[in-house]
Amino acid sequence: MRELETERLRLRRLCKDDAQAMFNNWASNPNVTKYLEWQPHENIDVTKAYLDYILPEYDKPDCYRWGIERKSDGILMGAIDVVRFKKGCPVIGYSSGESFWGNGYMTEACKAVIEELFADGYKTIFISAMKDNIGSNRVIEKCGFKFVKSIEEKMSYCKPEIVTKNYYRLDR
Repeated sequence: MRELETERLRLRRLCKDDAQAMFNNWASNPNVTKYLEWQPHENIDVTKAYLDYILPEYDKPDCYRWGIERKSDGILMGAIDVVRFKKGCPVIGYSSGESFWGNGYMTEACKAVIEELFADGYKTIFISAMKDNIGSNRVIEKCGFKFVKSIEEKMSYCKPEIVTKNYYRLDR
């Protein structure tokens, strides 16, 4: 996994030193995690434990995970990664701090990740978003993904409520 750069962003490996920024900027915010499959982090120790869990994954050849850093001031605004593979194709997931929403940052980051995945030979990329998450659905559509279907299902193992998820795909 290599570092990526866009006009305004640097997509780089996360590290242990990112715990405080991650906790403060998005992981503890219930408005951010409302549409995500995980609960807000209750304290910095949860964020540190999460980083301890995921950082060894950088040693795997199919790890695609970046912290999203704004070049102008070095602020870590969010993260984007391949959360899993579906039939050998990457599935992208992302989150960012509420104060950074509406500026096109996630669209810019997502397009860079798409370009990287296609350059690495993947022909199809998947992504999903809760139907009610208007902003995320807009990002997905701006990145060229095509709507496939909506499904009512359990949000996740730690959020058992039934939600409607929109599923998308992008083919090279």
